[in-house]
Amino acid sequence: MAHQADATRMLDDRGYTGTLIRGQNPLLLFEKAVRDRIVDSYYWKEQCFGLNAATLCDRAVDLTFIGGTYGIGQKPTPFLCLAFKLLQITPEKEIILHYLQQEDWKYLRALAAFYIRLTWEPKDIYETLEAYLSDYRKLKRRTRDAYTLSYIDQFIDDLLTKDRVCATSLWKMPSRTQLEDLDVLEPRVSPLGDEIDELDAEDEDMKDGSDAKVEEVRNGDSRSRSRSYDSRSRSRSYERRRSRSRSYDRYDRRSRSHSYERTRSYSRDRDDRRRSHSRDLPHRRRSPLSRSRSRSRD
Repeated sequence: MAHQADATRMLDDRGYTGTLIRGQNPLLLFEKAVRDRIVDSYYWKEQCFGLNAATLCDRAVDLTFIGGTYGIGQKPTPFLCLAFKLLQITPEKEIILHYLQQEDWKYLRALAAFYIRLTWEPKDIYETLEAYLSDYRKLKRRTRDAYTLSYIDQFIDDLLTKDRVCATSLWKMPSRTQLEDLDVLEPRVSPLGDEIDELDAEDEDMKDGSDAKVEEVRNGDSRSRSRSYDSRSRSRSYERRRSRSRSYDRYDRRSRSHSYERTRSYSRDRDDRRRSHSRDLPHRRRSPLSRSRSRSRD
């Protein structure tokens, strides 16, 4: 696309003859509010005018952070302005891959990855960007209010999984599992697969050991419970025998005391009877018969 002094003219679809991305002007991939802020920004007017694929690389090398818009006025970052410029010049695939493969310039790699996510096809996006999920270098990201720390692999993962990155709504891309089901992509082999298998094996061993320990503890608990149950049953039987013997002794004592009281009362009654009988005996001898006898004698 030719460079024009009026940046708003390139956003007009009428009579557009440049490269199309998914059937439309590549610049329309950004939201209108973001486009207006970019073309009105100072960085765009001063640093992005007249750039081509080679000179844009020089600007990208000078980047110190990534991000979308910031501040109260939602100003666009230089990262977002350069991405918009890439959409304007639409370089060849080989140039973008050259940007992406630069090991010394991590912000240039992030810019190329962002452009790939916006413009390439899903199969090419996954196959190209997944190779950089093992890049753990730090990135500075500017948010609306502050700076945050991020990493290249995290930024790549956001591009592959999220729908909005750096104040830009990304087009809806099918997930990797859907492409695998359609045989468009081969299943991804993780570089950490061997380590994950080892960790799973260790977890299984630890689980087996813990299960064995739990079984031993359960067996020990059952034995201790049986022993405690036996001791309790013995103590209960002993207490029952003891209580029975005590109750029997009490009953025996009570019966003895009752029998003793009965014999004692019986002996007392008998003595009283004897005494009363002995008292009444002289009077009986002096009965009328005896009196009559005495009178006859007289």
